[in-house]
Amino acid sequence: MSQEKPYWEGKNYSFFCHKECEFFPCHKTSDPENFNCLFCYCPLYALGDQCGGNFKYTEKGIKDCSDCLLPHKRKGYGYITGKYQEIMELAKQNRKEKP
Repeated sequence: MSQEKPYWEGKNYSFFCHKECEFFPCHKTSDPENFNCLFCYCPLYALGDQCGGNFKYTEKGIKDCSDCLLPHKRKGYGYITGKYQEIMELAKQNRKEKP
């Protein structure tokens, strides 16, 4: 029995490789053909230690994602969009009440 592919797999909107970018690739990779630039600035950064990526905190407490390829993998789209509910909840918590 074959497993059904995710709805986004193989769709152009789920992958973009910008080889002309001055910073390409922005992370070390052995597979530049499958390096996804769609999430150039990772939307999961705000989730802190709940993002699921390969990060560390610097001595100054800054989140360092330079070793993380999670948003840059061809199949990272599904993972990132799957975390949007958590991002929305974080945004709700951070929203300031207006008088």
